Amino acid sequence: MQPKLKSKVRCKDRDIGEVTRVIVDPLSHEISHIVVSMNGDGERQVPMGQVETVTDSLIELRTLSADLLALPPFQRDNYVTTHEVEIAHLEEKVHVTPGEVLVPFPELEKSVKRRTFFMNLTHVIGFLIGLPIAFPVLRYLMKPMYQPFDNSWLKIGNVGKIKQEDIGVQFKYKKHVKEAYMPEAEVEKNVWILKATPAVLDKVYQGKDMEFRDASGKTVWTNKKEIPYVAFSGKCPHLGCGYKWRQHKVLGQVFLCPCHLSIYDAAGKVLDGPAPRPLDALPIKVSAGGDVEIIDMEFKAGTKTQIRII
Repeated sequence: MQPKLKSKVRCKDRDIGEVTRVIVDPLSHEISHIVVSMNGDGERQVPMGQVETVTDSLIELRTLSADLLALPPFQRDNYVTTHEVEIAHLEEKVHVTPGEVLVPFPELEKSVKRRTFFMNLTHVIGFLIGLPIAFPVLRYLMKPMYQPFDNSWLKIGNVGKIKQEDIGVQFKYKKHVKEAYMPEAEVEKNVWILKATPAVLDKVYQGKDMEFRDASGKTVWTNKKEIPYVAFSGKCPHLGCGYKWRQHKVLGQVFLCPCHLSIYDAAGKVLDGPAPRPLDALPIKVSAGGDVEIIDMEFKAGTKTQIRII
């Protein structure tokens, strides 16, 4: 039986509190810890190895209350809820309601190579199974892929919205898109812009201007390394999910992708998670009045190198 939220918790010598949250291992989908509210003495994180018996309303521990009180206080900032991350089939193994189900905010990823191998293997198998069915459709649709990229400038807002340096600010905008065989449609998109300090600019540009080229190799635009405003595509380079700006106690202010917990610093560099490359910078120019314009570019997800697709 699994621990239930609000269950009473009893140590060897006395009742100690109740379960307020459970922590799940994101790989095994098993409950690894329970978080116990200590009747006014804060919360403690207890490994499941210390749990002796579990019933509908009571959890008995193998330890004494003094040992439990000696544990460090539970650090909520080191975890995210399962509402913020995608963990496939988790609900099939974990049955706890109501309350918070947490997964660890990742330390430096230790199994990226292993997980990348299995992800690529899954992609290959799916491709081989679907190829006979998909080939006629692919042959019909491939021609539009070679149409020239749209390198027009889009006005998306004003830098007056940015109040602090090195803080990611989301700019939303709408764009008319015409797919090859579909009617024109208006889609909502977003980018993240920050006014960068010299230290962050140096990490973004590494001492040289950033050039953007079209399919023929011709330079479309050059971001100058001394211009403080930096724009990042709103899509995570891992699998194209949207990400957010978050304050984390250990890592500081970061960009966090809630789908698979890729984490980036203000310069877009990968701090943690499965992302194969930094956030994708975009061409940006800012007028004397502060109006921001970008060239809307999208890049293939899941690759180490930038491959422009839109």
